[in-house]
Amino acid sequence: MIEKMKGKGERHFKGGQKTGHKRPAQDASVVGETKRPRLDATTVTYFRRVNDRLTKGFEEEEEKALFVENVLLEVKGKAAMVSTNMIGRLALEGLFSLASPTQVAEVLSELGGETGSEFRSVSCDQCGAHVMESALRQTHRWAEESPAQEDEEHCGMLEAQVKRLCGVVRENIMVFLKDPHGSHVLRTLVQVLAGSLTRDVPAAQTGKKPKKPKAEVLDFEIPVSFWWELKHLSDCVMENVNVCVTNASSSATLQTLLTVSHRKRPILCKKLIKCIMGYLTSISSAPGVSPLLLFMKDPSCSHLIQTVFSFSHKALLQNLYKNHLRKQLMSLALHPIANFTVQSLITASAHCKVFLKIFDELMEGFEAILAANHMGVAVRLVESCAHWEQKQNELLQRLLQAFHCNEPASLQVSCLPLFLSLMTHEVYYNTETAEGDAVTQSVRSLSVCYHGSRLVQALAGFKDRTILMNSLHALSSADLLTLGTDCMGTHALQMLVTMVSDKGRGKILRKLEELYVQLACSSCGSRLLEAVWNSANVSQRQSIAEKLVPSESQLRSDQFARHIWTKFGLTNFMRRRADWQEVQTGESKKRKMFSDILQ
Repeated sequence: MIEKMKGKGERHFKGGQKTGHKRPAQDASVVGETKRPRLDATTVTYFRRVNDRLTKGFEEEEEKALFVENVLLEVKGKAAMVSTNMIGRLALEGLFSLASPTQVAEVLSELGGETGSEFRSVSCDQCGAHVMESALRQTHRWAEESPAQEDEEHCGMLEAQVKRLCGVVRENIMVFLKDPHGSHVLRTLVQVLAGSLTRDVPAAQTGKKPKKPKAEVLDFEIPVSFWWELKHLSDCVMENVNVCVTNASSSATLQTLLTVSHRKRPILCKKLIKCIMGYLTSISSAPGVSPLLLFMKDPSCSHLIQTVFSFSHKALLQNLYKNHLRKQLMSLALHPIANFTVQSLITASAHCKVFLKIFDELMEGFEAILAANHMGVAVRLVESCAHWEQKQNELLQRLLQAFHCNEPASLQVSCLPLFLSLMTHEVYYNTETAEGDAVTQSVRSLSVCYHGSRLVQALAGFKDRTILMNSLHALSSADLLTLGTDCMGTHALQMLVTMVSDKGRGKILRKLEELYVQLACSSCGSRLLEAVWNSANVSQRQSIAEKLVPSESQLRSDQFARHIWTKFGLTNFMRRRADWQEVQTGESKKRKMFSDILQ
């Protein structure tokens, strides 16, 4: 039996080689030329000043255009050397976002040389690859420009360079697939050809610690020729599928191709998936063992299979389970790598009947999965069960058994802290029983882990939440405050409060009413309070406002609570109660109307 189950962070794939490993040296036959000459010190200093000027920005369009034109004149004739220099490539990346399509096309033309063969050496350089990607990303600006004849001509020049690059990539497909830098250029090229770019958008900063930028997908119009280029490039990649499934860089490229084709070319996506799975299931292996099982345990190929599962249709999932995965899921779920592919399979099949077979098979060793700390599998099962009401009670009872709080029934009231912390009842409460001695139980503060929070959020989506809600009502005020202000616990509490009926929400809010001010003054608590406010009815909002108003000075001076004061309209609540009531009633009616439409 498990003593303690700790949540593990989920695996994320960034592509390329692992940091800390030196890239193997490449000879002239790989990059296509001898060592490239470097920029002199004077030129490097010039481009350093260019970077400084780009950082400051420009107030007038004329000044910006003149600056870009002058710098690109300096680049002309030595674009390759500038691109493969660290300082120079930063300057070019900054200039591309300010330059016109024709200016970007001219730089690409020089980088490719007379025949375009020079694209290979620049793309496989650690600095040059960034320049190539930045230049390719400028294609999205075509849709933002006016359809004047001059702009159409500029777009045609950039289109021609992209097509020229496509030809070079097809001729040197193995180099671009395997090279850690060239593969990134290839991935960006695939996105451009599909008209679906992934770019980083700065995240809103709510505290001192900077947040990572969020990925955003940008769809844009593309020339018809790009569809044909994407098809030819896809065919070329599929001819080398044996390399793509085992090499980390190549696998990441194929995942990108699947992702963009799923969004923009569904028929092509199905064709790619059929080709990939056809190869993975055709390799000879030990008698009676599907080759797919071996690939699911491979560090590189497992990522690709996760992507394939995510985009597979019902018939394919049914076929894979019947012919390759039946009676093998438990061993895969316990494997340190293959369990991630099982998670993707569970999520992909959540709306299919094959999920019921997957569920029954995994339930046979459910506690072993928890004991292996593969909480991702357990969480995905709970999340998918939200669509299958007939399996919800069975899964909840198995969870109660696994955490040793199913019998006697009085122990079930303690299930929420156990789920949140992923600890059994004995470990969490430090209970000890000896023959003839009474049970001793120590009091400990509430603790929350990532997968524990995910587990409770998923359970909140079940139809019968009685056991979970009884456990929530049994928490002390201190535990509720900890749960509401914890960066992971706040999401679990939000789901529990917002998913219940108005009557059930009212009971929870009565327990929270003395904590409103403390929640409002917390970065996580204020977000929770705002979510509760959005789901509350008018009378519940009035009760919240009445508890917050007496602490006006504290709330208006706090960096988080001041936003709560404004969003809740508490100034109007104090001075113009009737107007406030009218506004809240109107918002409540709108919310109910949209809710009825969605249902």
